[in-house]
Amino acid sequence: MAKKNRNQNRSFVPSVNGSENAVAPDVAINFLKSTMPFKELDDQALADLALHCKIDFFPKGTRLFTFNESDVTHLYLIQRGGVRAFITDEDDKVVLKDYRGVGANIGALGIIRGTRANLNIETVEDTFCFLIPREIFKELVRTNSVISHYYLKTFSDNVVATAYTELRKNKLTRRSSEELFLFNTKAGGLSKPLFSVSASTSIQESGAIMARQGIGSLLVYVDEDPGSMIGIITDTDFRAKVIAEGRDFREPVSSIMSSPLKTVSADMLCFDVLLKMMTTGIHHLGVENGGRITGVITSHDIMVQQGNSPYYLFKEIAAQTEFDGLYLLAEKVSGLVRNIINEGAKAGDITRMIGLINENILAQILTLLHHQLGPPPVKYSWLLFGSEGRSEQTFKTDQDNGIVYEDPEEHKRNDVVRYFNTFAEQAAYHLLKCGYPFCQDNSMASNPEWCRSLSGWKEQFSHWIEGAVVAEQLGSAIFFDFRHGFGTEQLAVDLRDHVISQCRQQNSIIENLGRDCLAVRAPLSFFKHFIVEQNGEHQDRLDIKVRGLAPFVDFARILSLKYGIRQTNTLARLKRLLSQKKISRELYSAMIDAYELQMQLRVIHQLGQIENGDEPDNHIFPEQLSDIEKRMLKDGFGVIGKMQNILAQEIGEV
Repeated sequence: MAKKNRNQNRSFVPSVNGSENAVAPDVAINFLKSTMPFKELDDQALADLALHCKIDFFPKGTRLFTFNESDVTHLYLIQRGGVRAFITDEDDKVVLKDYRGVGANIGALGIIRGTRANLNIETVEDTFCFLIPREIFKELVRTNSVISHYYLKTFSDNVVATAYTELRKNKLTRRSSEELFLFNTKAGGLSKPLFSVSASTSIQESGAIMARQGIGSLLVYVDEDPGSMIGIITDTDFRAKVIAEGRDFREPVSSIMSSPLKTVSADMLCFDVLLKMMTTGIHHLGVENGGRITGVITSHDIMVQQGNSPYYLFKEIAAQTEFDGLYLLAEKVSGLVRNIINEGAKAGDITRMIGLINENILAQILTLLHHQLGPPPVKYSWLLFGSEGRSEQTFKTDQDNGIVYEDPEEHKRNDVVRYFNTFAEQAAYHLLKCGYPFCQDNSMASNPEWCRSLSGWKEQFSHWIEGAVVAEQLGSAIFFDFRHGFGTEQLAVDLRDHVISQCRQQNSIIENLGRDCLAVRAPLSFFKHFIVEQNGEHQDRLDIKVRGLAPFVDFARILSLKYGIRQTNTLARLKRLLSQKKISRELYSAMIDAYELQMQLRVIHQLGQIENGDEPDNHIFPEQLSDIEKRMLKDGFGVIGKMQNILAQEIGEV
């Protein structure tokens, strides 16, 4: 094996032909069986490939490849450790592209294209790699469809990624302190080593182990089975359950553990791990790889790596005890979004994060109101409509909300109505102070029409669904995107059950909403030029929300109503339609790419306006886009016609 020289940032050439790099075939086979795409090979192909594998060690800081200089003689597969791939800009400053951890490959693109290294590659920790000779890998790509499809799909996806990179680069000025992290690092690459004790181990002994190892948590396993992790203890457990409660240190550690152990996949991006922590309030998660718990990841690990983490804002919101504090925190959302865009976030990631932060602000407002007004007289669910209901908010879109409450006893009805009217009016005021404008159509809980009992809401939806008045029906479309935001979720579930049942009995709303969607035309001329506003305030601009995104939202909503799909998010609805085989995989992929690019354009456009002190809108200048952005936007608008053909068949308009 190569000598363990730990000098930083040195070049390192592995002695790939030395006997010290040989590896037993069964070891190579076991690794390949857990690594995409090689795990899809049959046993004989795996055995043949294993005969050509070598293994080598690269200390932390080793430069494996130098951009446009290094010949790529082998495909590197990371068996342990990790690397960063990066380039430098015109000022010779490092522009970090991504981190790669266990199972990732290095060099595939250069080998397939026959070029030198297209990135600088450097180890970020001591790293072991399996090496496959260039000619062997090229032969695999040429003769094996599994291998070729996997790598060609990866490279084609990079075309889409290039557009997002240009959006970040051209539309936002990058700040020197920002580095990519959340969307390029997986849980397995950041998790800490596994330390565990049996359930019968005493509290005192467990504490001694944590102190000795300098760790903040221990996993707990069943005495008879060291591989089965049933819980976790943390520093917090010692403070809150041992010291505060005066427990006997001789008690088994199982008496203070949190169980069951919550886990994430080693392949989960740190962004998704962070969202899970923020949603569940759990700060320590087990990392699972191949059905086994292999480590632990904490919110602290992510915050330390990322710096200005969304988790800080999340914690600040939850800690507020005064409305004024929430007003100030809401102003930080745009800065947080800028950070995750520069991290590499796509539209779905951005809107999920905005939605989660907004929901936490809402939850804290309503919690403070309960302290101020007293507890609600009956159970209720605060409903989110429109873009809020779809988890597709961008920057402080209008308030679209309502309240559904339990049907009260007749003698309590007036008191219940009075409480929720006051509650909703004050909530709307505080949301406004946080920067969320009133809805121009007054579709808010503060409007008594949208603050109803469960039976009242069921009656309203039945009226829309039965198609009594078409104009009302089309205007009610945003209400069909409702979801639970705060309170008792079961009330929202019961209302959704009613909507699904009614839509299956009455097809008129599907047909009416479908015809309205078919009337929309993609903003492209016969010669594929963008159709923009010809005069007025938004001359030469294109409304990306109404002309571009709305047809995708409407298509997903209509078919979801028809087929009883409960999801409200557009991307989630499309994924569900794919799984039910209502749309083809080809159309699904095209729709996802088109929708996410347009949403990305919208978010970055709005962020630029906010940072210039302007009110955000949805009107973009197509001529200011780069060539690749224009091409992809036109391709996305071309998908609208294909969607409408499917929709026309679904509602019988062909």
